[in-house]
Amino acid sequence: MIEKLSAATVRHRHVVLTLGLLLVGVNTAAPPSASAVGQRLLFLLSLTALVLAAVVMGVRPASFVVQPQIPAFATPGPAWTVFFALGYLGPASAHIGALLRATRQGTLSTFDVVLGVLWVVLAALMVTWAWRGHGVRLEPFGVRQTWALGSLTVPWAALLAPQVPSAADRRRSLPMRITEPHLVRRRGIPRGRGALRTDIVDAGFLAAAIGYYVAHPEHRAAIGGQAEYDRLRAALSGGEAALPGRE
Repeated sequence: MIEKLSAATVRHRHVVLTLGLLLVGVNTAAPPSASAVGQRLLFLLSLTALVLAAVVMGVRPASFVVQPQIPAFATPGPAWTVFFALGYLGPASAHIGALLRATRQGTLSTFDVVLGVLWVVLAALMVTWAWRGHGVRLEPFGVRQTWALGSLTVPWAALLAPQVPSAADRRRSLPMRITEPHLVRRRGIPRGRGALRTDIVDAGFLAAAIGYYVAHPEHRAAIGGQAEYDRLRAALSGGEAALPGRE
């Protein structure tokens, strides 16, 4: 049930976030009498969203999302970031509403403005983070990890097959075995140094997939296609990958 909820949230995250933003906009623009009711509703929705964020945070699917337009195989966007963003929008709406009322009443202070800007900036960052669904992508060129503040790209030529962790291993990152550090490209502030996040994907599945393409360069050009993804799944489940097994 939780896995299905997480998958549905990731799949429809743009719709979910858009509805949340619309609700915030309507509540902010509503008259005071209606706004009070809206604030209570938003508070309940925010609380529910934060609880759901905590519930789905441990979901780590053993799958990729096929992105032929990039092309890439990407880890599913973390569902908890969508719920967390929704949970934050409630308090943000309340603060922005109070800011607008203070403006109309002529009681707005510099502190209120600074605090209001911080609320808006944080809300924008959280919604953008959830909207884009940052994570790890396997591309024909190599492995790429992105997040809100930067990216890390490691070419296949600079990688060795990672050790496949055990099924019970709940580590939050997977160290990459980089042999050619000078080929690694970093932009902005990369998340981690030479490690891939595994809080959004099964670490064993990710390690096995990377190891497969390290060992089979002839298949890298097809990454991003549904047929190649189906073939990869069959290869990994059938043991064709010839990778170290789970410990």
